[in-house]
Amino acid sequence: MGLVFSMLFGLSACKQEVLEGASAQSLAFIGSDITGTGFGKNVSGINQNGQAVSFNDYKDKVVVVFFGFTQCPDVCPTAMAELSQLMTKFTPEEAAQVQVVMVSIDPERDTPEMLKAYVSAFDDRFNGITGTPEQIAQLAKSFKAFYKKVAHTNGTYSMEHSSSLYVLDKNGESRILFKPGTLIEDMEKDIRSLF
Repeated sequence: MGLVFSMLFGLSACKQEVLEGASAQSLAFIGSDITGTGFGKNVSGINQNGQAVSFNDYKDKVVVVFFGFTQCPDVCPTAMAELSQLMTKFTPEEAAQVQVVMVSIDPERDTPEMLKAYVSAFDDRFNGITGTPEQIAQLAKSFKAFYKKVAHTNGTYSMEHSSSLYVLDKNGESRILFKPGTLIEDMEKDIRSLF
């Protein structure tokens, strides 16, 4: 009986340690921990200078990825303004380790030139990625980001899209997802933990 009790007690203690370890790991970030998801791997597009680009090109930087479009009336400019404000929280040396990248979900209208003008209006260090509709579909699928073209009766269209921010570490590994409404101070803390 004592042996059975010891085995059960030992198993419970072991299980408790595993649970505590899992909790500590999940509490490492304020945002959602997406470590191991492989977002952003083996996808490419065209950057704001018209050159081919992939997330491998941003190694050695913490990359904050946002999916949006330049003619977005509210969500995108709000997110970009918040990211601009976030960059002011870092020293120049720290800011040099962070790269904000907006991926356009509207490649029909968002040329590299238009994207460059848009992102640099918020911060001239920000980058943009556009590409063919197929490249954008692959990029969005890689991050599990939602977008959909919505036609209007007057012949124009808009885009519906998810508005989370994805953070890749300096090795290009996906680590954190920030949902809309995440405090800038919380994003700052999480990003600092990846320096």
